[in-house]
Amino acid sequence: MERPNGTFPTFFILLPITNIAWLQKFLFVFVFFFYLLNIIGNLTILSLVIKDLNLHSPMYFLLASLSFVDMCISSSTVPKMMVGFWVQNYISLKGCFSQMFFFHVFGCTEGVIIAVMGFDRYIAICHALRYVNIMTKAACIQLVLGSWSVCLSITSMHVVMSSRLPFCNGYIVKHFFCDIKPVIKLACADTHVNEFIVAAVTGIFSTVAFVMLMLSYCFIMKHLVNIRSSEGRSKAFSTCSSHFIIVILYYGTAICIYLGPASENTIEKDRVAAMIFTVITPALNPLIYTLRNKDIRKSLRQLVSRSVAWSVRVRVQ
Repeated sequence: MERPNGTFPTFFILLPITNIAWLQKFLFVFVFFFYLLNIIGNLTILSLVIKDLNLHSPMYFLLASLSFVDMCISSSTVPKMMVGFWVQNYISLKGCFSQMFFFHVFGCTEGVIIAVMGFDRYIAICHALRYVNIMTKAACIQLVLGSWSVCLSITSMHVVMSSRLPFCNGYIVKHFFCDIKPVIKLACADTHVNEFIVAAVTGIFSTVAFVMLMLSYCFIMKHLVNIRSSEGRSKAFSTCSSHFIIVILYYGTAICIYLGPASENTIEKDRVAAMIFTVITPALNPLIYTLRNKDIRKSLRQLVSRSVAWSVRVRVQ
Protein backbone atom coordinates (compact mmCIF):
# COMPACT_ATOMS: atom_id res chain seq x y z
CA MET A 1 0.00 0.00 0.00
CA GLU A 2 3.01 2.31 -0.21
CA ARG A 3 3.27 5.02 -2.81
CA PRO A 4 5.96 4.88 -5.48
CA ASN A 5 9.29 6.51 -4.74
CA GLY A 6 9.41 10.22 -5.44
CA THR A 7 5.76 10.93 -4.60
CA PHE A 8 4.58 12.54 -1.39
CA PRO A 9 1.37 11.68 0.48
CA THR A 10 -1.40 14.22 0.95
CA PHE A 11 -2.89 12.10 3.74
CA PHE A 12 -2.00 9.36 6.22
CA ILE A 13 -3.84 6.22 7.22
CA LEU A 14 -4.07 5.49 10.94
CA LEU A 15 -4.08 1.83 11.92
CA PRO A 16 -6.57 0.39 14.43
CA ILE A 17 -5.27 -1.15 17.63
CA THR A 18 -6.13 -4.61 16.28
CA ASN A 19 -7.28 -6.13 12.97
CA ILE A 20 -9.44 -8.80 14.66
CA ALA A 21 -13.06 -7.93 13.82
CA TRP A 22 -14.76 -9.10 17.03
CA LEU A 23 -12.04 -7.50 19.16
CA GLN A 24 -12.48 -4.19 17.32
CA LYS A 25 -16.17 -4.16 18.25
CA PHE A 26 -15.36 -5.00 21.87
CA LEU A 27 -12.69 -2.28 22.02
CA PHE A 28 -15.09 0.25 20.49
CA VAL A 29 -17.55 -0.35 23.34
CA PHE A 30 -14.69 -0.35 25.88
CA VAL A 31 -13.19 2.91 24.58
CA PHE A 32 -16.59 4.60 24.22
CA PHE A 33 -17.46 3.68 27.83
CA PHE A 34 -14.23 5.13 29.22
CA TYR A 35 -14.48 8.23 27.01
CA LEU A 36 -18.04 8.84 28.23
CA LEU A 37 -16.87 8.26 31.82
CA ASN A 38 -14.04 10.73 31.24
CA ILE A 39 -16.31 13.50 29.88
CA ILE A 40 -19.04 13.04 32.51
CA GLY A 41 -16.58 12.71 35.41
CA ASN A 42 -14.40 15.67 34.49
CA LEU A 43 -17.36 17.90 33.57
CA THR A 44 -18.86 17.06 36.97
CA ILE A 45 -15.68 18.13 38.76
CA LEU A 46 -15.50 21.34 36.71
CA SER A 47 -19.13 22.13 37.53
CA LEU A 48 -18.65 21.43 41.24
CA VAL A 49 -15.55 23.60 41.48
CA ILE A 50 -17.22 26.48 39.62
CA LYS A 51 -20.56 26.38 41.49
CA ASP A 52 -19.53 25.40 45.04
CA LEU A 53 -17.93 28.31 46.92
CA ASN A 54 -16.40 25.84 49.39
CA LEU A 55 -14.26 24.50 46.55
CA HIS A 56 -12.90 27.91 45.54
CA SER A 57 -9.38 27.12 46.77
CA PRO A 58 -6.00 26.61 45.05
CA MET A 59 -6.20 22.82 45.38
CA TYR A 60 -9.53 22.60 43.58
CA PHE A 61 -8.61 25.25 41.01
CA LEU A 62 -5.68 23.04 40.02
CA LEU A 63 -7.94 19.99 40.07
CA ALA A 64 -10.38 21.74 37.72
CA SER A 65 -7.47 22.62 35.42
CA LEU A 66 -6.43 18.96 35.41
CA SER A 67 -10.00 17.89 34.60
CA PHE A 68 -10.14 20.28 31.65
CA VAL A 69 -6.84 18.97 30.28
CA ASP A 70 -7.99 15.35 30.77
CA MET A 71 -11.05 15.98 28.61
CA CYS A 72 -8.97 17.71 25.94
CA ILE A 73 -6.25 15.06 25.74
CA SER A 74 -8.82 12.32 25.17
CA SER A 75 -10.89 14.39 22.76
CA SER A 76 -7.82 15.04 20.60
CA THR A 77 -7.34 11.31 19.91
CA VAL A 78 -10.23 9.08 21.01
CA PRO A 79 -13.00 10.15 18.54
CA LYS A 80 -10.66 9.59 15.58
CA MET A 81 -9.54 6.27 17.07
CA MET A 82 -13.16 5.07 17.39
CA VAL A 83 -13.72 5.82 13.70
CA GLY A 84 -10.84 3.47 12.91
CA PHE A 85 -12.68 0.53 14.48
CA TRP A 86 -15.27 0.64 11.66
CA VAL A 87 -13.67 2.14 8.53
CA GLN A 88 -10.22 2.84 7.14
CA ASN A 89 -9.04 5.84 9.11
CA TYR A 90 -7.78 8.61 6.79
CA ILE A 91 -6.33 11.87 8.09
CA SER A 92 -4.93 14.78 6.10
CA LEU A 93 -1.38 16.00 6.64
CA LYS A 94 -2.66 19.21 8.25
CA GLY A 95 -5.07 17.20 10.38
CA CYS A 96 -2.28 14.84 11.40
CA PHE A 97 0.06 17.58 12.56
CA SER A 98 -2.82 19.43 14.23
CA GLN A 99 -3.68 16.28 16.18
CA MET A 100 -0.01 15.83 17.06
CA PHE A 101 0.17 19.43 18.30
CA PHE A 102 -2.93 19.33 20.48
CA PHE A 103 -2.15 15.92 21.94
CA HIS A 104 1.33 16.99 23.03
CA VAL A 105 0.22 20.38 24.33
CA PHE A 106 -2.43 18.77 26.53
CA GLY A 107 -0.19 15.87 27.56
CA CYS A 108 2.68 18.17 28.49
CA THR A 109 0.40 20.60 30.34
CA GLU A 110 -1.09 17.75 32.34
CA GLY A 111 2.38 16.71 33.51
CA VAL A 112 3.23 20.24 34.66
CA ILE A 113 -0.11 20.72 36.42
CA ILE A 114 0.39 17.43 38.26
CA ALA A 115 3.82 18.72 39.40
CA VAL A 116 2.25 22.02 40.50
CA MET A 117 -0.39 20.09 42.45
CA GLY A 118 2.43 18.31 44.28
CA PHE A 119 3.96 21.68 45.17
CA ASP A 120 0.54 22.85 46.36
CA ARG A 121 0.26 19.83 48.70
CA TYR A 122 3.79 20.51 50.00
CA ILE A 123 2.89 24.11 50.89
CA ALA A 124 -0.46 23.05 52.41
CA ILE A 125 1.15 20.44 54.69
CA CYS A 126 4.62 21.79 55.46
CA HIS A 127 3.80 25.52 55.52
CA ALA A 128 0.14 25.50 56.48
CA LEU A 129 0.22 28.90 58.20
CA ARG A 130 1.69 30.58 55.10
CA TYR A 131 -0.43 28.65 52.59
CA VAL A 132 -2.96 31.43 51.97
CA ASN A 133 -0.18 33.98 51.41
CA ILE A 134 1.84 31.74 49.06
CA MET A 135 -0.88 30.05 47.01
CA THR A 136 -2.88 33.15 46.18
CA LYS A 137 -5.38 33.32 43.33
CA ALA A 138 -2.91 35.28 41.23
CA ALA A 139 -0.13 32.77 41.92
CA CYS A 140 -2.35 29.83 40.89
CA ILE A 141 -3.37 31.53 37.63
CA GLN A 142 0.27 32.36 36.87
CA LEU A 143 1.34 28.76 37.51
CA VAL A 144 -1.34 27.36 35.21
CA LEU A 145 -0.72 29.94 32.46
CA GLY A 146 3.01 29.31 32.80
CA SER A 147 2.39 25.59 32.33
CA TRP A 148 0.45 26.24 29.13
CA SER A 149 3.06 28.69 27.81
CA VAL A 150 6.02 26.35 28.33
CA CYS A 151 4.20 23.39 26.79
CA LEU A 152 3.02 25.42 23.80
CA SER A 153 6.63 26.42 23.11
CA ILE A 154 8.04 22.90 23.43
CA THR A 155 5.26 21.30 21.39
CA SER A 156 5.49 23.91 18.63
CA MET A 157 9.19 23.14 18.21
CA HIS A 158 8.58 19.37 17.93
CA VAL A 159 5.66 19.69 15.51
CA VAL A 160 7.36 22.25 13.26
CA MET A 161 10.49 20.08 13.02
CA SER A 162 8.38 17.01 12.20
CA SER A 163 6.23 18.81 9.61
CA ARG A 164 9.30 19.99 7.68
CA LEU A 165 10.43 16.42 6.99
CA PRO A 166 9.87 14.94 3.49
CA PHE A 167 7.48 11.97 3.74
CA CYS A 168 7.97 9.42 0.98
CA ASN A 169 8.29 6.11 2.86
CA GLY A 170 4.60 5.31 2.66
CA TYR A 171 1.52 6.83 4.20
CA ILE A 172 0.50 4.26 6.83
CA VAL A 173 1.07 5.50 10.40
CA LYS A 174 1.51 2.48 12.66
CA HIS A 175 -0.51 4.04 15.44
CA PHE A 176 -4.12 4.96 16.17
CA PHE A 177 -3.26 8.67 16.20
CA CYS A 178 -0.54 10.95 14.81
CA ASP A 179 2.18 10.74 17.42
CA ILE A 180 5.68 12.04 16.74
CA LYS A 181 7.67 8.80 16.73
CA PRO A 182 5.51 6.73 14.33
CA VAL A 183 5.00 9.70 11.97
CA ILE A 184 8.68 10.57 11.58
CA LYS A 185 9.37 6.90 10.80
CA LEU A 186 7.72 7.62 7.41
CA ALA A 187 10.20 10.37 6.56
CA CYS A 188 12.70 9.72 3.76
CA ALA A 189 15.38 11.73 5.55
CA ASP A 190 17.68 11.29 8.51
CA THR A 191 15.49 11.62 11.61
CA HIS A 192 18.17 11.04 14.24
CA VAL A 193 18.20 14.74 15.13
CA ASN A 194 14.41 14.75 15.52
CA GLU A 195 14.45 11.62 17.66
CA PHE A 196 17.30 12.96 19.79
CA ILE A 197 15.59 16.31 20.39
CA VAL A 198 12.26 14.63 21.23
CA ALA A 199 13.96 12.25 23.68
CA ALA A 200 16.27 14.92 25.13
CA VAL A 201 13.74 17.74 25.55
CA THR A 202 10.95 15.44 26.72
CA GLY A 203 13.36 13.57 28.99
CA ILE A 204 14.81 16.72 30.57
CA PHE A 205 11.43 18.38 30.96
CA SER A 206 9.80 15.26 32.41
CA THR A 207 12.77 14.67 34.71
CA VAL A 208 12.64 18.23 36.07
CA ALA A 209 8.89 17.96 36.70
CA PHE A 210 9.28 14.51 38.25
CA VAL A 211 12.18 15.63 40.49
CA MET A 212 10.05 18.58 41.68
CA LEU A 213 7.29 16.12 42.53
CA MET A 214 9.62 13.77 44.38
CA LEU A 215 11.20 16.65 46.32
CA SER A 216 7.73 17.83 47.33
CA TYR A 217 6.84 14.36 48.56
CA CYS A 218 10.19 13.90 50.31
CA PHE A 219 9.60 17.09 52.30
CA ILE A 220 6.00 16.00 52.97
CA MET A 221 7.13 12.59 54.25
CA LYS A 222 9.77 14.24 56.44
CA HIS A 223 7.08 16.51 57.86
CA LEU A 224 4.70 13.59 58.46
CA VAL A 225 7.33 11.75 60.48
CA ASN A 226 7.51 14.70 62.86
CA ILE A 227 3.74 14.79 63.39
CA ARG A 228 3.02 13.06 66.70
CA SER A 229 -0.73 12.85 66.31
CA SER A 230 -1.82 9.80 64.31
CA GLU A 231 -5.00 11.66 63.36
CA GLY A 232 -3.01 14.59 61.97
CA ARG A 233 -0.70 12.23 60.10
CA SER A 234 -3.65 10.36 58.64
CA LYS A 235 -5.35 13.59 57.54
CA ALA A 236 -2.18 14.85 55.86
CA PHE A 237 -1.63 11.52 54.13
CA SER A 238 -5.21 11.41 52.82
CA THR A 239 -4.72 14.77 51.06
CA CYS A 240 -1.76 13.34 49.12
CA SER A 241 -2.81 9.77 48.37
CA SER A 242 -5.16 10.60 45.46
CA HIS A 243 -2.60 12.86 43.83
CA PHE A 244 0.19 10.27 44.23
CA ILE A 245 -1.91 7.63 42.43
CA ILE A 246 -2.35 10.04 39.51
CA VAL A 247 1.41 10.71 39.50
CA ILE A 248 2.08 6.98 39.08
CA LEU A 249 -0.52 6.61 36.30
CA TYR A 250 0.72 9.63 34.35
CA TYR A 251 4.48 9.33 34.62
CA GLY A 252 4.47 5.55 34.33
CA THR A 253 2.77 5.59 30.93
CA ALA A 254 4.58 8.75 29.71
CA ILE A 255 7.99 7.19 30.41
CA CYS A 256 6.97 4.05 28.50
CA ILE A 257 5.93 6.07 25.45
CA TYR A 258 8.55 8.77 24.97
CA LEU A 259 11.86 7.73 26.49
CA GLY A 260 13.71 5.62 23.95
CA PRO A 261 14.32 5.35 20.19
CA ALA A 262 11.52 4.84 17.69
CA SER A 263 11.96 1.18 16.69
CA GLU A 264 9.25 -1.18 15.41
CA ASN A 265 9.06 -3.06 18.72
CA THR A 266 8.85 0.06 20.86
CA ILE A 267 6.12 1.56 18.67
CA GLU A 268 3.99 -1.55 19.19
CA LYS A 269 4.44 -1.24 22.95
CA ASP A 270 3.80 2.50 22.75
CA ARG A 271 0.36 1.86 21.25
CA VAL A 272 -0.67 -0.06 24.37
CA ALA A 273 0.81 2.58 26.69
CA ALA A 274 -0.84 5.35 24.66
CA MET A 275 -4.18 3.55 24.98
CA ILE A 276 -3.82 3.72 28.77
CA PHE A 277 -2.60 7.32 28.62
CA THR A 278 -5.40 8.67 26.41
CA VAL A 279 -8.37 6.46 27.31
CA ILE A 280 -8.08 4.95 30.78
CA THR A 281 -6.06 7.40 32.89
CA PRO A 282 -8.16 10.53 32.08
CA ALA A 283 -11.31 8.59 33.02
CA LEU A 284 -9.84 7.31 36.30
CA ASN A 285 -8.58 10.70 37.53
CA PRO A 286 -12.04 12.11 38.44
CA LEU A 287 -13.02 8.79 40.04
CA ILE A 288 -9.88 8.76 42.17
CA TYR A 289 -10.50 12.29 43.43
CA THR A 290 -14.26 11.86 43.85
CA LEU A 291 -14.03 8.63 45.82
CA ARG A 292 -11.16 9.75 48.07
CA ASN A 293 -12.01 13.41 48.66
CA LYS A 294 -14.57 14.36 51.33
CA ASP A 295 -15.17 17.87 50.00
CA ILE A 296 -15.85 16.62 46.47
CA ARG A 297 -18.17 13.88 47.75
CA LYS A 298 -20.05 16.37 49.92
CA SER A 299 -20.42 18.84 47.06
CA LEU A 300 -21.57 16.04 44.74
CA ARG A 301 -24.23 14.90 47.23
CA GLN A 302 -25.50 18.47 47.53
CA LEU A 303 -25.63 18.80 43.75
CA VAL A 304 -27.59 15.55 43.43
CA SER A 305 -29.95 16.58 46.25
CA ARG A 306 -30.64 19.95 44.61
CA SER A 307 -31.22 18.26 41.25
CA VAL A 308 -33.67 15.76 42.77
CA ALA A 309 -35.50 18.52 44.68
CA TRP A 310 -35.75 20.63 41.51
CA SER A 311 -37.12 17.70 39.46
CA VAL A 312 -39.71 16.99 42.19
CA ARG A 313 -40.86 20.62 42.20
CA VAL A 314 -41.18 20.58 38.40
CA ARG A 315 -43.33 17.44 38.51
CA VAL A 316 -45.56 18.87 41.27
CA GLN A 317 -46.13 22.07 39.32
